[in-house]
Amino acid sequence: MHNTPGLTASAAGGTRPNTWFRGLLHARLRYLTDGQLRLEDDRGCVEFGQPTERCGLSVTVRVHDLAAYRRMALRGTIGAGESFMDGEWSSDDLTGLIRILLVNRTVMEGMEKGLARLAHPLFRGYHWLHRNTLRGSRSNIAQHYDLSNEFYKLFLDETLMYSCAVFPDPSSTLYEASVAKNDLICRKLQLKPGDHLLEIGTGWGGFALHAARRYGCRITTTTISERQWELATRRIAESGLSDRVTVLLQDYRTLQGRYDKIVSIEMLEAVGHAYYDTYFRRCSELLAPDGLMLLQTITIADRTFEAAKHRVDFIQRYIFPGGCLPSVAAITRSLARHTDLAVFHLDDIGPHYVTTLQRWRDRFMDQLDAVKALGFSDHFIRMWLFYLGYCEGGFAERAISNVQMLLTKPECRRATLAAVAP
Repeated sequence: MHNTPGLTASAAGGTRPNTWFRGLLHARLRYLTDGQLRLEDDRGCVEFGQPTERCGLSVTVRVHDLAAYRRMALRGTIGAGESFMDGEWSSDDLTGLIRILLVNRTVMEGMEKGLARLAHPLFRGYHWLHRNTLRGSRSNIAQHYDLSNEFYKLFLDETLMYSCAVFPDPSSTLYEASVAKNDLICRKLQLKPGDHLLEIGTGWGGFALHAARRYGCRITTTTISERQWELATRRIAESGLSDRVTVLLQDYRTLQGRYDKIVSIEMLEAVGHAYYDTYFRRCSELLAPDGLMLLQTITIADRTFEAAKHRVDFIQRYIFPGGCLPSVAAITRSLARHTDLAVFHLDDIGPHYVTTLQRWRDRFMDQLDAVKALGFSDHFIRMWLFYLGYCEGGFAERAISNVQMLLTKPECRRATLAAVAP
């Protein structure tokens, strides 16, 4: 997947303790049954599991530094990610490795037990310090979205959409799929020239540009990322659409006005579970009595949400501080408690995210020299490879998914409210 360092024994912690931690990991991996994991290090090669009908994958992991075992034992799956970032191990198929661990979930969950439990309070404390207050949200968003506009341009398509695309055909380009997703949302919202649309989460302006150009509506769009605000404002001005699109640098909690339609594309993940009620209450207050709202969000399974919202994973620790994936049930409970919004239609577009992430990863790999030229280190590059592979594996095994939910206000009585399938 990438150039790997030569095989060394770690001086940190000494060889003997690392060998003991190696034994602990091997003991966990012996419970792996579906899919095959080949683990290589300077002590030899051991194979765990075998390809099965449930999981036919076979993946090789090469440990370059025995300290990797210590980090996995003491810090669980986050430690595994940290060790990968530091080049202590590599894999011929990182996404496949994540998929095997998800299929053998008890093995992955076992990595969080034992000594790894000691690190959990530290991770939860870090996450608590990044809760999404008005000030905290700006800081959290800046850590990811303000990295560099030029960086994101390297692997996103021309629309600069950083969300699940919808592929009309397996041969569709990433650009075509992003346009198809944007148009699908516009059609579900039944956008027309007289509408005033509120977009919560501007990104780099891709959806606002599409809606204004093709549907002629008026759009107010808001972000709390300064870099996104700067580029979105410039793109809209250069497109001659400043008379139709207003870009705000403002938190959703402080918005005012009344809008015919609302759209929010993969922004809810950054809200945090403690703020769901506030978010949906505000959306309901901003939406006209006969209005429509389209929510696109990454989701976690209902049965795992309650446990997951109290855990911290690699993505929350290193990629999206303060983030939390909602479940569909968590969303509908919040809607019922604090709004008069009703779910009219739901599409699960999760399988499209596997392809979207594959395209992002391929483009990212093709641009490694350009990424380094922007000043990003090998450590950062490995962090992003782990992030992309981690997510792709999650979507491929349906551990996470992506939904478009069309929500209606009580006075919405349009006879044309026919669902549009992707």
